[in-house]
Amino acid sequence: MLIEADLPDDVEALRALILAQARELDALKGFQAEVERLKAIIAALQRHRFGRRSEQLEPDQFELALEEVETALAEAEHARDRASRTPADQPRRVNRGSLPAHLERIEQVVDVEDKACPCCGGQLHQIGEDVAERLDVVPTTFRVLVTRRPRYGCRSCESTVRQAPVPARIVEGGLPTEALIAQVLVAKYADHLPLYRQAQIYARQGIQLDRSTLADWVGRAAWYLRPLRDHMLERLRRSERLFADETTAPVLDPGRGRTKTGQLWAYASDDRPWGGTAPPLVAYVYAPDRKAERPELHLGDFAGILQVDGYGGYAALAKRRRQLRLAFCWAHVRRKFYDLADSSPVATEVLRRIALLYAIEGDVRGAPAQQRQAARSERSRAIVEDLRHYLEARNRQVSAKAKLGEAIRYALTRWDGLIRFLDDGRIDLDSNTVERSIRPLALNRKNALFAGSDEGGDNWAVIATLIENCKLSGIDPHRWLSETLTKLANGHHANRVHELMPWTAVG
Repeated sequence: MLIEADLPDDVEALRALILAQARELDALKGFQAEVERLKAIIAALQRHRFGRRSEQLEPDQFELALEEVETALAEAEHARDRASRTPADQPRRVNRGSLPAHLERIEQVVDVEDKACPCCGGQLHQIGEDVAERLDVVPTTFRVLVTRRPRYGCRSCESTVRQAPVPARIVEGGLPTEALIAQVLVAKYADHLPLYRQAQIYARQGIQLDRSTLADWVGRAAWYLRPLRDHMLERLRRSERLFADETTAPVLDPGRGRTKTGQLWAYASDDRPWGGTAPPLVAYVYAPDRKAERPELHLGDFAGILQVDGYGGYAALAKRRRQLRLAFCWAHVRRKFYDLADSSPVATEVLRRIALLYAIEGDVRGAPAQQRQAARSERSRAIVEDLRHYLEARNRQVSAKAKLGEAIRYALTRWDGLIRFLDDGRIDLDSNTVERSIRPLALNRKNALFAGSDEGGDNWAVIATLIENCKLSGIDPHRWLSETLTKLANGHHANRVHELMPWTAVG
């Protein structure tokens, strides 16, 4: 800010100063306009993601777009602050949460050089201090573990030699520790980094590891870990209620010189919405096709409630097994009408009524099954019955070839499974539980493009199962994999794999 003492007496100098101030003000206005423009873009993206049209933008696409705009916003705000040489009026939007206590603290003291008082020359004494913490990082650091095994001999008889046995390893005679193998697995299947990219990262630190070497480690680890996935799948088969879904898994087909379409099937259970105490669980199984007999093979003798989308293979399975009951997904019904909401008042009305059901579900989420069932009987049943009458009436008025007609028939032909939640508080309104477990597979597919073989697809299913269950249990997958691989290499008995499950490590 200028004060009277700063103003020059010369007219030309004064004119130059005013022009400079005007140019600086114009620059600030330009920066402010850019900041406002970027803030408007962020608001639009957030409305697009979380507002009425949220299903049009995939989560990963949203995050990518938002982070780029926020980066540009930070640059514009910094340029504005530098140009004004004063702090911005609005505080910066930063994460100032406390840093975890377990992190190592490296202290540095920034002190004055001269501790003599500039007024009287006396010695200054400390009356307080300001402390600031910043988050630092040391890039991934490799180290070499050197194992020495002394040999001992007897001087008396000169015939006895003793030496400790070689420690067990996942890769016998190989370079990696179990912790390094776990790092490769987590990077590939949790962070979606293909092996060739990991090899490039390691090369920057002078570690030359061929992609095929990393692939060998992954295959050996998958062999050890497969019984754990199979145990999880067997545990799911004994459940009373399951979710099921599937997604494509492109697989290289060497005989034809291109890829074929395999399938990764996901089976999940989660009792938390109705207050159950069993840990949430998911298991993936690879299959080379989407034939209807695949879920029957995977589920074994499962008898209970299977909550699914509209895939016909599940309906065929239910016809063959009378002890299996299907519950269908209201989110898939909603999606059919959502695509038509802009042009159809009927679709808009259906969406409004489905929203009422979800509002009731929000009120009883986490409540005991009996309480959920009672609330649904009291509040949801009338909404569902009215919706059926509404759909049946509109179905007679709409062309069978119209998209609206297809959406109505999709709901009506699955009505018995859609209303099953009314009589059982354990059943959810949708199958979003398993769809959330499918998303990591889709991200890995986008980054890796395809699996190298059917065996590679099965390895993918095995390791992804274990990593996803670590996430569901809230534990670090790298630490769990390191410890588990070490135990397996040391001969952990196959009859006790239940002791290695991720949820047993909680706490």
